Amino acid sequence: MPLLNTCLRNERRRYQSLASYLLGVAGLSILGGCAIQGRQSDTALRATELRVEYRANPLAIDVRSPRLSWQLQSITRATMQSAYQIRVSESPEGVSRSADVLWDSGRISSDQSNQLAYGGPALRSGQRYFWQVRVWDTTGRQSAWSSPGWWEMGLLAPSDWQAKWIGPPDAGTSSAPEAVPMMRRAFTSRGEVRRARAYVTSHGLYQLFLNGQRVGDAELTPGWTSYNKRLQYQTYDVTRLIRSGANVAGALLGDGWFRGVIGFAGHRNHYGDRLAMLLQIEITYRDGTKRLVISDQNWRAATGPILMSEIYAGETYDARQEKTGWSAPGYDDSDWKSVIRLDDPQEHLVAPVSPPVRKQEELTPIRIFTTPAGQTVADMGQNMVGWIRLKVSGPRGTTVTLRHAEVLDAQGNFYTDNLRTAAQTVRYTLKGGGVEIYQPHFTFQGFRYVAVEGYPGRLTPEGLTGVVVHSDIGRSGELETSNALINQLQHNIIWGQKGNFVDIPTDCPQRDERLGWTGDAEVFAPTAAFNADVDGFFAKWLQDLAADQYSDGAVPYVVPDVIGVRTDPKGGTMRSAGAAGWSDSATLIPWDMYLAYGDRRLLADQYESMVKWLEYEHRRAGDALVWSGDFQFGDWLDFFGPAKHTNFGSTSTDMIATAYFAHSTDILQRAALVLDKRDDAMRYAALLERVKAAFQARFVQPDGVVAEGTQTAYVLALDFDLLPESLRPLAAARLAQDVRERGHLTTGFLGTPRLLAVLSRYGYLREAYGLLTREDFPSWLYPVKQGATTIWERWDGLKPDGTFEEQSMNSFNHYAYGAVGDWMYSVMAGIGVDPAAPGYKHILIQPQLGGGLSSVSASHITPYGKVSSRWRVVAGTFHLTVQIPANATATVRVPAARTSTLLESGKHIDVSNGILAVQQVGPDAIVEVGSGQYEFSYLISH
Repeated sequence: MPLLNTCLRNERRRYQSLASYLLGVAGLSILGGCAIQGRQSDTALRATELRVEYRANPLAIDVRSPRLSWQLQSITRATMQSAYQIRVSESPEGVSRSADVLWDSGRISSDQSNQLAYGGPALRSGQRYFWQVRVWDTTGRQSAWSSPGWWEMGLLAPSDWQAKWIGPPDAGTSSAPEAVPMMRRAFTSRGEVRRARAYVTSHGLYQLFLNGQRVGDAELTPGWTSYNKRLQYQTYDVTRLIRSGANVAGALLGDGWFRGVIGFAGHRNHYGDRLAMLLQIEITYRDGTKRLVISDQNWRAATGPILMSEIYAGETYDARQEKTGWSAPGYDDSDWKSVIRLDDPQEHLVAPVSPPVRKQEELTPIRIFTTPAGQTVADMGQNMVGWIRLKVSGPRGTTVTLRHAEVLDAQGNFYTDNLRTAAQTVRYTLKGGGVEIYQPHFTFQGFRYVAVEGYPGRLTPEGLTGVVVHSDIGRSGELETSNALINQLQHNIIWGQKGNFVDIPTDCPQRDERLGWTGDAEVFAPTAAFNADVDGFFAKWLQDLAADQYSDGAVPYVVPDVIGVRTDPKGGTMRSAGAAGWSDSATLIPWDMYLAYGDRRLLADQYESMVKWLEYEHRRAGDALVWSGDFQFGDWLDFFGPAKHTNFGSTSTDMIATAYFAHSTDILQRAALVLDKRDDAMRYAALLERVKAAFQARFVQPDGVVAEGTQTAYVLALDFDLLPESLRPLAAARLAQDVRERGHLTTGFLGTPRLLAVLSRYGYLREAYGLLTREDFPSWLYPVKQGATTIWERWDGLKPDGTFEEQSMNSFNHYAYGAVGDWMYSVMAGIGVDPAAPGYKHILIQPQLGGGLSSVSASHITPYGKVSSRWRVVAGTFHLTVQIPANATATVRVPAARTSTLLESGKHIDVSNGILAVQQVGPDAIVEVGSGQYEFSYLISH
């Protein structure tokens, strides 16, 4: 018995939540967890879905101690891991031979299966490592070894690079778009190739070819980073592309974000005015000898059919100028020019942590029609981001022009005024002689409609294929309800995320902007993490945020920062940095990612940036601790009614800034606790109390009125817990009353994402659902009723009278208001994360019914596996189906249920078979469960 008591104490310390502790006690898992020897391997218990630094089998990483993750699969309810063992080798066979194992963790008593750091010998550049894991559960079951996974290291030091920066000799001044350079080099390979890798990056964008074949399937490489401080390189396995004998490497270089027009000021050459490439092909032969093929002075350059390719402008391609076979052996390049060598730095090259941009799916036009103005237009049926693949045949010299737009005007004509200076135009000139297939190279468009001019013959849907392009973030969430309009809203949120997650989180994908606005990303990050695997995506972007952060801590409005210093309203200059709600992305997004993925290292990596930003806020607030007087975006694009409508909103910007100062302080003290920085946590906790007091003294009245009494003022004060406990119910009641009286929301970018959460948190679920299900203007469903397939930038982008909002800022693919998706998952479906056990180690299932819905179903793939919650009302019976992944626990709140009549799988609920505890809390039944699927039901009383 003393042994059991000791074990109980140890296990209780180990678990981070009551549910996890109850799991151990109820399932007698403590005894199993303390067992010295596990049972023989059990095929019902498996470790699967092996990941290294967010990805399965990453080809090249530069993290010196990569983190390893896996999921448990088990058919047994309440399965928890009690121990694991990892082994790593340099060969796939070596992981199963003890003599060849590079690192063996031994049996580690732990329930952690997410992001465990490699602890073996130092890792070598270019080396591939194989690993597998086995686990024990808390009853002593031992799994078999998993199937091996692998990772490969990139080039870890500047000295690993033998390649030299090269570029075309006549690049010009790039004051205007130029023809895309083509570069090539012939080389000879002797012997049988065992492996070959190509490491490549560029100033500008590149496409790489070997022996006439495109290398890889990534688009818009090397991606967009703060190029002067961090430049990504890609690694490709080109083993099968290297031939014995003659070979040719070729590359195309596009202006891209590096030197093309970027930003709404029309400026070029933000990072430099010369295109360049860095390429290193490492060939290893069967006999162990090696060959390097590098970018150097032996390359030759020319121009060809791509006369112009720009992010905003589009592309012009003349197929008559194609150089057939230019990237294959046998091509005569005697009239090409020698490249020039450039002295660009190599010290800031980094391997990607985020997935690349790829072609994801294809769309066919749903109709082709003639507008009242006489234009031929194809409707893709979906506002999408990518490009059109053109299929055409006709006379040589015929030019087909494709223009792209999101909407039609009230008369049904093609509408492009909202694109500002972004031409989004593709021109293709035929070479003649048969069917020609073409798609652009270094550009992308945001569009639903395509105006086609010059197409020879009759245009059919087969002539145009929409190629959807975005970062390869895997879909992790699904949500469906009994309301078709809400389902379309969820569809629009998903497509808004697709179109604006093109290597960075952009504001919009169509006009002359497409920038990484920090405010948009900050409000949408929780929703993004429900919908897709965005851990690596945001980790990469946050590194650029820290890189572009000013020395005084100010965070740019956009990341990467291409706005910099701008002219202020008084004619002076000001930095485009340091705005509440926007720059607070430095603190809020790392915390959101920590909650969603349990990513403690990301929190640690960003901690210095978080501190710098908070200290900046503190200095701007001064001794009074009220941040006032600075430029702020406020509650951007709120809707307070036409008479008071301004872009900056109707809520005091000083109030908003001070509220976010308090909120970032709160987040930072929480992060400090997670990272065991106790002194920091105490200091920031004390600061938080002082900021709250200053906020209350300045913006809160004794009767609970906050600032101007706008919805956003109440929402931020309540969501950030800035009010005295006694005033919170009064403020919440005032908010709910305002919603009822107006019948609609009045919030903008900062208030909208938190509005429904505050209402439901304080018991005003009817008002929250009323706002979500409202169909007339302004509302989330108004655009849906207008035929929207993505989220609009403005509530009144298309007004009820059929006219448009101001054309200078009216995007129809702008995800900020799609942040309501977080509430749809967490309140409607009830899937939530426990901050005490992040990454869904402990899951909260607490659906809240309303809105006239008879069913809501949602699922989300967590680091531990799939969690789902589905509720429905059928024939007077409430059903709640819950799925919890292995190695996780959950607290399930069954709404309006009595424990005395609650059934699970058709039987009266009892503490057994995965049910760990049951209690009545007010009107609801609270059930603690382990992993597995559960079917709760009860007869609704009338």
